[in-house]
Amino acid sequence: MTTIPRRDPNLVMRLARLGSIHQSRLSFMRVLTRRLAREGWQFERTAFDVNSAGEGHAVYTAYGPERAYSLIAFAHDLPPEKRSDRVIADAWDTTFTLFDGVPSAEDIKRLSQNIPLQEAGRVTGSELSVSRANRSVRLWEHVVSSLAQGRQPDPNRINAVGYLMRTTAVYGSGKLGAADREMIADRPEFSAPFQVEMLSVYLTRWFVLDLVQHMANQRAAAMGQDAAQLCPAIARSMGIGNSTGLGMAPFLLNHPVLFNNWIAAREAAIQTVRQIETASASAIALFRSLIARGRVTIDTWQSEHPIQITKINALRADLLKLEEYLSETDLSARFPWDALYRWAEGTLSLEGQEWIASLILEPYGARVDKFADEMSADNTATFRIAGAMSVKDLRALLTDIYAWAIETDWQAPENRARAWYVSEEKLEPRLGERFEEPIEAFEQPLAPGRDAAQLFNALAHWPDEAQVADFLLRHPEHRHVLRRAQIVGRAPYAEIRDNTISAQVLPIDMLRCKLAFFGATQFDPRSDRWVRICMYGGAPLPTELTPENADFWVFPETDPVFEEGAA
Repeated sequence: MTTIPRRDPNLVMRLARLGSIHQSRLSFMRVLTRRLAREGWQFERTAFDVNSAGEGHAVYTAYGPERAYSLIAFAHDLPPEKRSDRVIADAWDTTFTLFDGVPSAEDIKRLSQNIPLQEAGRVTGSELSVSRANRSVRLWEHVVSSLAQGRQPDPNRINAVGYLMRTTAVYGSGKLGAADREMIADRPEFSAPFQVEMLSVYLTRWFVLDLVQHMANQRAAAMGQDAAQLCPAIARSMGIGNSTGLGMAPFLLNHPVLFNNWIAAREAAIQTVRQIETASASAIALFRSLIARGRVTIDTWQSEHPIQITKINALRADLLKLEEYLSETDLSARFPWDALYRWAEGTLSLEGQEWIASLILEPYGARVDKFADEMSADNTATFRIAGAMSVKDLRALLTDIYAWAIETDWQAPENRARAWYVSEEKLEPRLGERFEEPIEAFEQPLAPGRDAAQLFNALAHWPDEAQVADFLLRHPEHRHVLRRAQIVGRAPYAEIRDNTISAQVLPIDMLRCKLAFFGATQFDPRSDRWVRICMYGGAPLPTELTPENADFWVFPETDPVFEEGAA
């Protein structure tokens, strides 16, 4: 058997490449919908008590093989001046919790006094997540008014936005008193990362569609007529938006083992497919069809941000090169996917390379989906420093992982121009200008490259045979990065191998990477520090979910049909 090695972390873990990753079979939304369909989960709207002003609550319950989970949604009549996506907002159009089981009337009463308050409220271990969302105001009004007047909304206006509401936070893992990750980690349905949050968003989408129809019905009734029912294809095309800023970027730096497991699983899947010697006719046909369907997404991907516009244009140019390559290449030849990947690596932009790397996985779910089971992390053992390690071995480790950092001139202002800190006013991570703002005293430890270089220099006069425990007794200030280096020694994809405080750093690359693992498909940066995305666009609704439609919904049909709803 021909062995093709996994890609080198020094190639994969550069920010520009991480910021070009696309969703794949291992993205958390698709992992969830496959499981829900495979295990035959059933879904029911068990309550919908919302008045004509759009105030009230609803409950949506998912019944699995062993347990049930319920999204409890609270709808609010929010004045426009109160609507904000900032984390410091204190009111939202809708607020939610994912409840462990089926809530009683007492549970709903208790939660109605807390969930709408979000950070100012408190929940219990019966709640698995807490979230909130705001309307996309213009699109919401367009859909409500269109349906109330007995006609369908304009699909072009729908596609331009992609969602009726966008979440501004989906909290889990103990936030506000909700259940800790450890309380549910042994449940099969939550074994992959972020499955609680993904289930919450999936059920939220159902509620949003019900709410917009309800509001249209109420407006039509006030005019003495019947509203149109939203066309199922249009409803299916809409997802849930998300507005994400710098708060997400430090996550990848603060969870190195988890991050390693995400990347390692994707790299193992890519390696597995590249080692396939012969592609079946059905695999080739599926791959070619998904190329065409993927192009629909790429052709309609819009952004006003200069960096993203450049990347989209490069990807569209890559598609033309790919079409020419596929017209001249026999994919039934030996090792077709390795040949395709190597061609892409030498010919396409980073966007194109990573799109191909994700796309070649699609025909091979039976071989690669298992890697999703390896994407979670138990960090307990990895945080113990191996004090018996020799200084010689530590130097070798640092040289292997942080060669780029050791070679960087950290005295040059451009290489340490930025500093991460937390804003007291808005309670959000910020990336400030070190030499222009008085922030250095509040800097967060989010520059592992600089810290590793300082550790390497501090070791200069220590003998090879000395133990790191002795070194740390003299220099405890290096403890955090020494521990980090030992973690990366066991988890090679744990570290971003780029300068996270340089004048040129683009935090959007970190946001893009994490959101691609969630399963987002179109990224619309509003700056290099925050981005809007859409989740579950095109996915079947819970009541439509089957094993046949649970996976490739992420690829739009090339000729969608938007039929008229009943008037």
